[in-house]
Amino acid sequence: PGQVRFNQESTERQYNQANKAKSMGWSPEQIRILDRDLGQSGARATNREDFKTLVSDVAMGQVGAIFSLEASRLARSNQDWHRLLELCAITSTLVIDEDGCYDPAEFNDGLVLGMKGTFAQAELHIIRARLHGGKLNKAHKGELHFPLPVGLVFDDDKIALDPDQEVQGAVRTVFELFERESSAYAVVQRFQGLGLRFPRRSYGGAWDGKLLWGRLTHSRVLGILANPSYAGTYVFGRHQACKQIGPTGEIHTQSHRMPQSEWRVVIPDHHPGYITWDQFLANRHRLAANRTNCEVLAGPAREGLCLLQGILICGICGRRLSVRYTGNGGLYPIYQCNWKHREALSRHACMNVAAKPLDAAVANRLVTAVTPLTIKLALEALT
Repeated sequence: PGQVRFNQESTERQYNQANKAKSMGWSPEQIRILDRDLGQSGARATNREDFKTLVSDVAMGQVGAIFSLEASRLARSNQDWHRLLELCAITSTLVIDEDGCYDPAEFNDGLVLGMKGTFAQAELHIIRARLHGGKLNKAHKGELHFPLPVGLVFDDDKIALDPDQEVQGAVRTVFELFERESSAYAVVQRFQGLGLRFPRRSYGGAWDGKLLWGRLTHSRVLGILANPSYAGTYVFGRHQACKQIGPTGEIHTQSHRMPQSEWRVVIPDHHPGYITWDQFLANRHRLAANRTNCEVLAGPAREGLCLLQGILICGICGRRLSVRYTGNGGLYPIYQCNWKHREALSRHACMNVAAKPLDAAVANRLVTAVTPLTIKLALEALT
């Protein structure tokens, strides 16, 4: 924040490009400043609305020249940069930076601009590698700070137990109940039955850094039991960013939990903990043994007797319905929403719907709608 507030020379130089355009003969009415992407990385076009506006205006031949301090100000992705240059060459749009004026339609000018874009992308890679290397080196020494889970605090540069005895008691109660009940669901039920509350630390806003007490959820219990910090172990690399292609073709970065064997840094007995490392491993094995589902993508149908499993949504709470097999040998499946019951918000499930009549009604509707004519029309629409 201080860098943005007090060091504004670069921003001022960018706005001065408008004066440069005036000095070269463009009138103020012809000059348009695109500044909604300030603070956004040029690594990709996602969430850069003004860059998308620039590309579309250039494609329609509505731009005479693009003024920029340097190529990296427009794009640090070779794909985005060369696409823009290709459109500029077709529509006779000039590119003007601090070094000169370029016509992308000319081979030499296009070659120079292409090299500038390549250097900008390489510079971004070098910066990232240098920063990541420094972070990893600090993590190997156990000195890299990251947000601590509730119950642990920073005492100068060291990690210590929260001095608030009430907070310590709440965290210890979770581990004690799980040791006794062997189930995360049972821990939530006991907390609700005893009228207990669990703290969480707020980040940002007026409550930044303060503890807020509220209801303990099942996902919160799983997060506590899976966090090695409570075992006094310093771990770096539990999550890793991976790029994925979205439905619209855009590339998104998501964080994925890594298996224990792929954690980058593991330093046992780094700080005081609530449980031992052996207890932490035993809790993880117990959670894995309690699972009744495998990790599959949400939505597509799975094996079983039900036609609509994985695609029904509860009309009461909006959660996905699961399938429960009842009767002798599990021959009578039902669709059930048990989210409120699982989170100890209700003694009963939101709804229980017999699967057989619902599957039959949907199947009859599908057979009626899917005819040779509708299939032919659908194929023609695709082609």
